[in-house]
Amino acid sequence: MNYTLHQLQIFLNVVQAGSITKAAEGLYMTQPAVSIQLKNLQSQFDTPLTEVVGKKLYITEFGQEIARISERVIHEANAINYKTHAYQGVLTGKLKLSSASTGKYVIPYFLSGFLEKHTGIDLVLDVTNKTAVTESLKRNETDFAVVSILPDDIDVAQEILIENKLFLVGNNAIKQQNKPLIYREKGSATRMAMEKYFMTAKGHHRKRIELTSNEAVKQAVIAGLGYSIMPLIGIQNELQKRELHIIPSKKLPITTEWRLIWLKSKKLSPVAAAFLDFLRTEKKGILKKSFKWYSKYR
Repeated sequence: MNYTLHQLQIFLNVVQAGSITKAAEGLYMTQPAVSIQLKNLQSQFDTPLTEVVGKKLYITEFGQEIARISERVIHEANAINYKTHAYQGVLTGKLKLSSASTGKYVIPYFLSGFLEKHTGIDLVLDVTNKTAVTESLKRNETDFAVVSILPDDIDVAQEILIENKLFLVGNNAIKQQNKPLIYREKGSATRMAMEKYFMTAKGHHRKRIELTSNEAVKQAVIAGLGYSIMPLIGIQNELQKRELHIIPSKKLPITTEWRLIWLKSKKLSPVAAAFLDFLRTEKKGILKKSFKWYSKYR
């Protein structure tokens, strides 16, 4: 057997991507180059790793087993590299985070100093909605998740980052009862908070618009399509430029907390553990430096 770690990594990427083309894109390789490495790996085995049916690539049962072993081998090889660099006083590796969409306005400020200090660390940050974030955490695909509402079906540990304040916002200071409400999509924490507020405090509003990102909602409100409850953290510039205005309303702002969460049973990698230590040590200074404006809104 003369297969290499490089071949195992390529095969694992093909399995995860479901196609050679997508794997090549993710690896920044040409499709023929990936195909050659896959062929060289296959030559080491008498049993097929893959099969093509109707132009679609399928991973055989044997291939799935080799992929699982490959994942463990690559993980252990990376651990050797991390340990080697650790003994040399250099922290290297990959830090994976999944963030609810509005969390993108929060988490970069807690990452910048850490990444400046440890230049050997690669960051992977997936920004999506609350439901997808929770699913990625369940599947152990990420080190940490950034959320404003704790999942109720996963046993997690947490570190509080900053308050999440949601205000009623329009493109002028005058109440806009004749305009429709603009909602986020189902699965969004902001959508859940908004529905709860209008059902209890304002009664049911039937006329509404639904958009699939916080940025889309913001631009729609600026354009005058309607009004919405929005996280303060994402509209600083628009408030300063007076493109958006907070509409005073009873029982607002809705306040939750942005937090970093991780599986309680998870053994953190050296990189993840180092980030958590950095966060706990530097959090007060980061809040004071980068979020002083935020505390003025009550």
